[in-house]
Amino acid sequence: MSEWTETTIGDVATVFDGPHATPKKTEAGPWFLSISSLDKGRLNLAESAHLSEDDFTKWTRRVTPQEGDVLFSYETRLGEAALMPKGIRACLGRRMGILRPKRNVIDPKFLLYAYLGPEFQETITARRIHGATVDRIPLVSLPTWPIQLPKLTEQQAVVSVLGALDDKIAVNERIATVSLELAKTSYLSANPSETRTIGGLAQVFDGPHATPKKVTDGPWFLSISSLQGGLLELSESAHVSEDDFPNWTRRVQPSDGDVLFSYETRLGEAALMPSDIQACLGRRMALLRSTDPQVSGALLLHAFLGNSFQEEIKRRTIHGATVERIPLKELPTWPIVLPPTESLGSLSSALSSFHQAIEHAKRESRTLAALRDTLLPQLMSGRLRVRDAEKIVEDRT
Repeated sequence: MSEWTETTIGDVATVFDGPHATPKKTEAGPWFLSISSLDKGRLNLAESAHLSEDDFTKWTRRVTPQEGDVLFSYETRLGEAALMPKGIRACLGRRMGILRPKRNVIDPKFLLYAYLGPEFQETITARRIHGATVDRIPLVSLPTWPIQLPKLTEQQAVVSVLGALDDKIAVNERIATVSLELAKTSYLSANPSETRTIGGLAQVFDGPHATPKKVTDGPWFLSISSLQGGLLELSESAHVSEDDFPNWTRRVQPSDGDVLFSYETRLGEAALMPSDIQACLGRRMALLRSTDPQVSGALLLHAFLGNSFQEEIKRRTIHGATVERIPLKELPTWPIVLPPTESLGSLSSALSSFHQAIEHAKRESRTLAALRDTLLPQLMSGRLRVRDAEKIVEDRT
């Protein structure tokens, strides 16, 4: 670390915070960013909303996020951050702040990696303020917090190595998104018009009604937050120990092709269970397991996500005192619309192919993310030389 120097956040970036209120949400317009969109270094807009143009002007009086800003949470999800991408019009949500890098001394991506690195994460843990309800980063003192960095040329070399992995992950995310859209288009083009019942197509299983002790590694304990627009985002789930896993899969163990869905809160969300992970259902989650050889899990998923069944969910939802829910005992009797019988086999095959592409992209991204997370602390501490990291990345990709 002889070539690295200690400086402060205020020496390398300007700190801004966002509004302390929430505007009226709209169906379209500029983005109103949410701390839930900060996803391990990436901005996942699936968790953010929109606001009107008039409100956008009000909510950006203090600051307008711009490309290269490091977005971070200063309350609740402490330690989470993401880089503001190009071409997004957005305002900060509640509990969000910005580090605007001084580019003559620090590379924006290096600032992000430094923020996510173990040394600065330890600083956050040590200096956060423990409130009555939430922990927070004191923005007034944040500019004085220490941060380690090398010369700008070395920063850019580190960014090149880690950025290559992030770029490949981003490509895989686009592949998954495009494949899902192609699958949706194929389903709609097949003219879904024949009504069946859920019970005539699939078995319904619900998950445990409690939460196990979470661990850092092991089988996945899925969360309803992982169900995002037809895709399974495992970054929102936790792990359960190998010893606990049998207890949490006594009722059912999700398997390849099962349709995972939420029966409380986040109603209408669903995703396909991949073949390469071992997992148990989380609370408020259930699954559909196809019993019809002509109806693959992929086809069942798109029937579930289709407008007809989404309207059925809205009509039959039970509105409780605290949450809305799908009555699972009645679900097998619900109607669901499928394409004509003669096209089911070929359509099932085509949709399964699209979802295999999604699964492959997601699997590769998890491998690349694990490699990035292994290299990150070593590069950010100077323990690993850039040329050695480049060789590791070359051998693994």
